[in-house]
Amino acid sequence: MAKEIQMYDDAASVAFIRNFIPQELKEKMTDDDIVYIVDLIYDFYESRGFMDMAEDSEETVEVDEDELVEYVVKNAARDEVGHFSANEIRFVVQGELEYCESINLFEED
Repeated sequence: MAKEIQMYDDAASVAFIRNFIPQELKEKMTDDDIVYIVDLIYDFYESRGFMDMAEDSEETVEVDEDELVEYVVKNAARDEVGHFSANEIRFVVQGELEYCESINLFEED
């Protein structure tokens, strides 16, 4: 039986990530910072063609988490959004991946 895929919800994603990250990062990072980082995650997916691959193929998309974190860190620094370390960014990336898994976003039929 296929798991039910829920709709992606930005506010739920932020709340999930906020619950996922360590306390000291909760105090340092605003909701806007989290939304910005999540936007960069999806920019990364699009820049690598992962969004099209996921829609057009039965193939599993493998994301290099280190490459993704590096992309987010580089773009956040360029845009002067927050001053977060790669490890802090990694918590948000992992939180977003866990959120997507919790709503079965990446599940196949």
